[in-house]
Amino acid sequence: MPVFRRDLVVAGASAGGVEALRSLAASLPADFPAAMLVTMHLSPGIHSALPQILDRAGPLPAISAVHGAPLTPGVIHVSPPDRHLLVDDGVLVLTKGPTENGHRPAINATFRSAAVAAGPRAVGVILSGSLDDGALGLRAIVDRGGAAVVQDPADALYAGMPESALAQVATEHVLPIREIGPALDKLVRIPWEPFPVEPASPGLLLEDRIAHDGVRPGATTPRPGYTCPDCQGTLTEMAGESGRHGHYRCRIGHAWSAEALLGARDAEFQRALWTALRSLDEKAALAARLRGESALRRHLLLVERYSGTARECTSAAETLRRFLISLAPGGDPEL
Repeated sequence: MPVFRRDLVVAGASAGGVEALRSLAASLPADFPAAMLVTMHLSPGIHSALPQILDRAGPLPAISAVHGAPLTPGVIHVSPPDRHLLVDDGVLVLTKGPTENGHRPAINATFRSAAVAAGPRAVGVILSGSLDDGALGLRAIVDRGGAAVVQDPADALYAGMPESALAQVATEHVLPIREIGPALDKLVRIPWEPFPVEPASPGLLLEDRIAHDGVRPGATTPRPGYTCPDCQGTLTEMAGESGRHGHYRCRIGHAWSAEALLGARDAEFQRALWTALRSLDEKAALAARLRGESALRRHLLLVERYSGTARECTSAAETLRRFLISLAPGGDPEL
């Protein structure tokens, strides 16, 4: 009976991820037989030095992924900024599909694509990062018969992503970063006899298509709910597999997990308060100026009116400033 080997490794990282990825690249052997895709959250419009960093870190060549290039065993393909890194029939695909959790590239997009394209031949690796990008994608890989490897949260600089992944997936491969490379080398060399795997679910295929193409005009969205932080469109809840907790998408296709959406709402709330504080400070300053001008003209009623306005705005601003500083001790870098 023919056998197969796991030949596609997809790794995702965010905060603290450069150090983790460098350690991972250093621990892989020169004859590593699988292709590797690396997705790390990057700001759009920047030049990423991550391929060069990983190329120097270990024996495997690391290159920036190129649209249409073949998956190459023993090569680390790194997602470029502002593009989702996907795979389709053994070929790399770079798209400007909708952001997910505010990110493009998004780890979930890469992992889902690997689940659809490779099924049980895929291995998903979650490394250091905040929040929960990658957890649902790792779940998709496991549901399709693939393997999951998660950096030990106690070993990660930022434990959010590993902890979220472990909440979605039960795996024996929870390891410190120094042990992940050797574990991957073993996983991709073990021969497997074919075993039945359920076809990719319609929901998974839809999510993968959205990362490729976005949401086509006229698509329907059930159960309207929250507002998308990216475009202010209506978000709808996408049901998770087998009744598990899902996530949210808008009509354009931006995706948000509940945790990431909560974080975005908190950031919006704080931005609104800082804007209110600026307005109060400016109103107090303007009232003080008008009070001075009125005093020069001996308009006593106006002096009293502007003095009261200045006092009220100053008092409100100080109360609001103390509250905001208690939320973020470093203050607002934009203030």
